[in-house]
Amino acid sequence: MKKRFFRLCIYPKDVMKITGKSETYSRTLIAKIKASLNRPPHQFITIEEFCQYTGLEKEKVLEIITD
Repeated sequence: MKKRFFRLCIYPKDVMKITGKSETYSRTLIAKIKASLNRPPHQFITIEEFCQYTGLEKEKVLEIITD
């Protein structure tokens, strides 16, 4: 059985696939998540942090971004 590769970080392209919104919206959402976590702009957001902020299930998010 082939092992699936999972990333730690989430990117605007992933957010676009999940939400169906524009790249601008996706970048803004990631910036809001960073601000709520008191993160500097150069740091990444994890998939888990994205799911906690948006209330989405991690398994469903992983299904969408690993296709």
